[in-house]
Amino acid sequence: MKNVNKVKKFLRQEREALDCAIELVDTRFTKAIELILNSKGKVVVTGVGKSGLVGQKISATLSSTGTPSVYMHSSDAIHGDLGVINKQDVVLAISASGYTAETLEIIPHVRRIGAKIVALTGDPESQLARMSDVTLNTGKPREAGHLGLAPTSSALVAMACGDALATVIAECRGFCSSDFAMFHPGGQLGRQLLLQVKDLMHSGAENPMLRPEASFSQIITKLTETPLGGVNIVENMRSRRLLGIITDGDIRRLLMRKVDYATLKASDIMTANPRTVLENDPAVRAFELMENRKSQISVLPVINTTKNGKCVGMIRLHDLVKIGFKKNATEE
Repeated sequence: MKNVNKVKKFLRQEREALDCAIELVDTRFTKAIELILNSKGKVVVTGVGKSGLVGQKISATLSSTGTPSVYMHSSDAIHGDLGVINKQDVVLAISASGYTAETLEIIPHVRRIGAKIVALTGDPESQLARMSDVTLNTGKPREAGHLGLAPTSSALVAMACGDALATVIAECRGFCSSDFAMFHPGGQLGRQLLLQVKDLMHSGAENPMLRPEASFSQIITKLTETPLGGVNIVENMRSRRLLGIITDGDIRRLLMRKVDYATLKASDIMTANPRTVLENDPAVRAFELMENRKSQISVLPVINTTKNGKCVGMIRLHDLVKIGFKKNATEE
């Protein structure tokens, strides 16, 4: 319990540092945002040590939210990496003290290139601040921890300010979830927003279809041959206009009744006018139609248009779950 209390104390100290940083936010943040929005180049983030690590995270956040950005280590910059900067860029220089020698050394060279400079520092009167076009003041919070020496609270505040800068810029650009997905195609959200039904549906020979006059034995055979969990019932094989669907569940429920199976036809068993999705719908729509209901369904017919739609396939909940679809997905 003693260590638990120490952890809680540490987190409270960091929370206090963030609370203090909130009070320091002023119109200089607006100026920095406008500077980046009006720039025709990228944001080059630079720093060393813990500030450098924070800078890598901020640069990644900028890029993933629609603002092209690269990270440049301040020490490497004077050995050739300055070539990544052009006059249309904005350089975000991070230094808790504002007197980091490696970062200060590159500022005159950045000036000569013609790029604008935004300083992210805890000292608005520091040398770095004086050499920059805009200074964002993070304050000088007491570092959390029993020694108060390791960059903890200061790193947290710098990262939070950088992330705030990135996300407000993204909002100003009108950056939306579909844009985010475009930059994260391998992530959970990307899969949910970019994949279409036609990318995952079973079509062609894998699309189980029968006419309404099909016998009970033909239905069982089709369900066995194409084990997707259902069979689409269509007007005929030429028009393929969807009339209904028969699922494994329909057959199980039917077997609990005393009926003459030899006389049954598909039209007697099918669910008429079932829920459907369009082949060009986002795959997430199919997932939501199957998952977000009192009684879950495992397959959906896929049609090409809403009016007299031709049945072009079937999509399974299993296939969506297998590639990572789940409720309330967020980026990993």
